[in-house]
Amino acid sequence: MTTVRVRGIYTTAITHRLERNGLEVVQASDPIQERFDDGFETAPADVRIETTRDRQGLEVSGDREAVETVLADLEDLEIDTFRWDDDAPRGAVFDAEVIDAGGGGGATVDLGDGRRGYLPYDDVDGYVDEANQYRVQIDEPTPPWTDDDPRVQPTLEIQGGLCSLSQDRTGISAAGRGERATELVGMTDLLSPSVPDGWGLYWEHSAFDADLEAMRTALEQAVERATALEGALADAPESPSDGEPKELATPQTTAWCWFGRESRFELDSERRQVETTMPGHHRTKAADRAASAAVDFAEGILGSTVDDSTAGTDDEAFPFDAVSQQFGPTAGDRLAIGHGKPDGRHISLGRGEVTNWDADGSLTLERSMRGGGSYDALEVPKEDGDVAVTKFREGRWWYPTTYKAADDSTKGTYVNICTPVELFPDEARYVDLYIDVIRTPDGTVEIVDADELEAAVSDGLVSETLAEKATSVAEAVERALSP
Repeated sequence: MTTVRVRGIYTTAITHRLERNGLEVVQASDPIQERFDDGFETAPADVRIETTRDRQGLEVSGDREAVETVLADLEDLEIDTFRWDDDAPRGAVFDAEVIDAGGGGGATVDLGDGRRGYLPYDDVDGYVDEANQYRVQIDEPTPPWTDDDPRVQPTLEIQGGLCSLSQDRTGISAAGRGERATELVGMTDLLSPSVPDGWGLYWEHSAFDADLEAMRTALEQAVERATALEGALADAPESPSDGEPKELATPQTTAWCWFGRESRFELDSERRQVETTMPGHHRTKAADRAASAAVDFAEGILGSTVDDSTAGTDDEAFPFDAVSQQFGPTAGDRLAIGHGKPDGRHISLGRGEVTNWDADGSLTLERSMRGGGSYDALEVPKEDGDVAVTKFREGRWWYPTTYKAADDSTKGTYVNICTPVELFPDEARYVDLYIDVIRTPDGTVEIVDADELEAAVSDGLVSETLAEKATSVAEAVERALSP
């Protein structure tokens, strides 16, 4: 059975879903232990699932076959769940070359084939300069919708939930101090196999609750992975060659799941089967880190008084006005437009001022435009003094932007068809679905870029179901805008 370790704001919902579908969750945190009737083993995990730093989705890393098993369950969560594979996964090893050793805390390195990495200066012995070459390993991969490069380290490490092996360590050590840490180190001598030469062993906090058999299995798996990695690197030079940067070994795979608004509400439904869950639980927690404590407090007060008959009505019951007034955005705030793409990219369309806000989840955003070029599909020139007036509504599958000239005349309206909009404190987020609707200054209404949506379906970037939804929304908008 595939074993999975889960961490982050989606843990309760993901744990319930995985267990219901026959996967085994291990190394559960104390809150998860308390919420579920089933006991959880403190055992090695085939797959690690962690919420991304921006709380928009999940990192899923581990054995390739096990990751695919988990993703088969997660990527079909809802219509606006997206999955992308990482070409620089956790644990991958590269011969890299420094291409930017400017200021800051680290250097940018070339990993080959257009991939980049971030190498912290503190992790390197000596001065780092451009054209220096290092053998590096991916220590912290980054999702495709961020601008950050994956963090790399100039040493080899086998990461695990119970223990890790590192060529940057010596001997045997354990997290924290005290009797249990000393006991873990002492018990290692009783385990088989032994720590391989050139590697140091570190027992993680999660090992404190492990029995001897779990420790033995964890060490055995770590040693097997270290041996396999050494074998994969056996034919490579001991130090980076003078050749081009290149990938040397990929012992694990990493994939990313991005959750849209519908996905977060479905996760609410999963969580509600286990614990008191307010409407919009995950939508609110994804908006702001400070919101997590507020949500937990509210649910703790409500307790069993929450009516489970509200399950499935999150879209109507989500308290947008309270969340928005507490964390933003509201009138007068500055808000960016986060234009996600089905291939995982995230593009900022600029930042503007919220000029109007309503408790029903609607707001108006105004942006000043610079001259040069023309507006997409409208074929109207951009000029200094133009203003883009965008109207968002939380949860809607489309939003219109009307372009106005300095004299307040209308240059046309562009309606973007997208996954349901989420109005987070600093940014409106969605994934663009290519197909759009325009209304030109003379009143002509037309659907555009339908061919791009078809191509995205052919390329496997957009599902047939999502494409059908996008097309039906575009057709409805076209009818509404037509004279």
